[in-house]
Amino acid sequence: MGYAFMTAECFTCRRIFCFNPMKVPSLRDASGVRQPICKTCIDAANVKRKQMGLEPFPILDGAYEACDESELP
Repeated sequence: MGYAFMTAECFTCRRIFCFNPMKVPSLRDASGVRQPICKTCIDAANVKRKQMGLEPFPILDGAYEACDESELP
């Protein structure tokens, strides 16, 4: 049994971070490709959303941790 995580640049702040590729919050870029969002940026976005009376973006448990290799397609 093994574990997997992905390392990439945050779509909004451009910092490198690690995440579970199956659970990380993301946005679609102009080409429609999902781009990952780091925890710092998604937390900041959720503060703003709450202030505007909107529902926060969901953050799945384990989104910023390694996943079991069996979760990968």
